[in-house]
Amino acid sequence: MVGYDPNLNLTPDEAALAGSAAGMVTRAIISPLDVIKIRFQLQIEKVSSKNPQGKYSSLLQASRCMLTEEGLQAFWKGHIPAQLLSVCYGAVQFASFETLTELVHKNTSYNSQMPGVHFLCGGLAAVSATIACQPLDTLRTRFAAQGEPKVYHTLRHAVFTMYRQEGVLTFYRGLTPTLVAVFPYAGLQFFFYNVLNKLLKRNSSKSKGGLQSLLSGSIAGVISKTITYPFDLFKKRLQVGGFEEARIHFGQVRTYRGFLDCAVRISREEGLRGFFKGLSPSLLKAALSTGLTFFWYEFFTNAISSLKSQP
Repeated sequence: MVGYDPNLNLTPDEAALAGSAAGMVTRAIISPLDVIKIRFQLQIEKVSSKNPQGKYSSLLQASRCMLTEEGLQAFWKGHIPAQLLSVCYGAVQFASFETLTELVHKNTSYNSQMPGVHFLCGGLAAVSATIACQPLDTLRTRFAAQGEPKVYHTLRHAVFTMYRQEGVLTFYRGLTPTLVAVFPYAGLQFFFYNVLNKLLKRNSSKSKGGLQSLLSGSIAGVISKTITYPFDLFKKRLQVGGFEEARIHFGQVRTYRGFLDCAVRISREEGLRGFFKGLSPSLLKAALSTGLTFFWYEFFTNAISSLKSQP
């Protein structure tokens, strides 16, 4: 069960272990969609199969283009920092979430399994995880964004180059829109997962815990991603600031002065649809990512609980 459960008696360390394992397995599966989504988000030209203007015009076309020009490994560009991000994020988020819901359960009159409690605790847990893991997210974005020839050859090379040329604050580019978006995004994920999971259990005659977790998480991911998507796009645009040399052969490049400048210029130059570039692969990724994360988290927490109960 996601959230504090006296019957499971899960410690924060055990929640962190289950969360990091869930993040690691999920990341390996959804990486190709994440890379394509980032490429779409960073493209200034319109993403359209009917009226192609930029390098990428559709999910299928982008997949073929990347496979031809960069090889199969292109779909896992930045996979090492992405995996580190997923492991770190999953550990901090779920450990924080379990701790917060336990505090609510033990110190207030509210039930820790209420949807509203899950919204608040899920949002706060995600803020904690975002601040802790933002440098890894920036590194993941840069690796996924670069084409051939590579600007960064290894994770160590990227860290030293970015630090030497742009300073330590470059690892926190895009943090403002991330924090603005992450609270409602994660809060809505936990909220809708809670509501949908209870609804499916109530209307199901047989226990299908794994399938229910997957389905509830997938729907929750799609709803929350759609609502908060523009902030994810702002973050990606800001994270590649100072990285323009690696983006030239992908099309037009832009440098933004900050969060508001980014939003205003996208609105002026690319229109309302510009805020939703990459939404299709992002929603597909969100459905898979959120569904699989909750599925694997419940799987690992149940496994840990079973091991603890053995004599």
